[in-house]
Amino acid sequence: MAQKLLLERYRERRSLEKLSFRDVGFGLYSQHDEDGILLYIFSLIGVDNYRCVEICAGNGIECNTANLLINHRWTGLLVDGNPANVAAAKAFYRSRVETMHWLPDIVGAWLTRENINDVVANAGYSGEIDLLSLDVDGVDYWLWDAIQIITPRVVVLEYNHLLGPEVSLTVPYQPDFVAEFSEYGSDYAGASLQAFIRLGCKKGYRFVGTNAIGTNAFFVRNDIPTELLAEADPKDAYRHPRAQFGMKTRYQGIKDRAWVEV
Repeated sequence: MAQKLLLERYRERRSLEKLSFRDVGFGLYSQHDEDGILLYIFSLIGVDNYRCVEICAGNGIECNTANLLINHRWTGLLVDGNPANVAAAKAFYRSRVETMHWLPDIVGAWLTRENINDVVANAGYSGEIDLLSLDVDGVDYWLWDAIQIITPRVVVLEYNHLLGPEVSLTVPYQPDFVAEFSEYGSDYAGASLQAFIRLGCKKGYRFVGTNAIGTNAFFVRNDIPTELLAEADPKDAYRHPRAQFGMKTRYQGIKDRAWVEV
């Protein structure tokens, strides 16, 4: 009920000064504050078909689409490469009264740029959807680049903030790439924010901001008017102390690894 009231208030003030993502972020099922940011984005641009696809959805409980599936009755596809996660996700959505009679599609698959379109298409998804969430801690750049079967209106993806705001770098493409972690999280994985911004431009998307701690970036398709959500400054994504620590300290462990400029 509270989220419904929030949606109405956001819609009422659409013609007023826009709120920052920091102002609207909260997390119910998302890892950080992505649930609130997504609710705000869709309150501004509207919802078309209430369909979403999440790549690397984990157990389906802590992910970017769960709140939409459970509390807003969206339908969607959740893909994960870990069989235990797939089983846990199926059990979770069967247990929820909101989804038990119409489960999201939950598929187990290790995704590569060679198979990602077939996996999504075989699950029954193609054409326009409202949201794509992508966070594989690996070859994320190459997967988004390869996706053609769907045309999401909004994309949220994790970027590697250790690389800073200037460079346009990604890990090399390997179908079996596995991220390298430190005590703070995945260090050698993914791509820089600038790499995703450039790729987004090529695919017809503009960068509109990040979550508060600077780990997930949000993109909106260019056919959606800019007065609803304007392009953001990438430098604003690096103000949080976590991002500053990542660039200064964690970066030292990955600066000499193999990176591809894109």
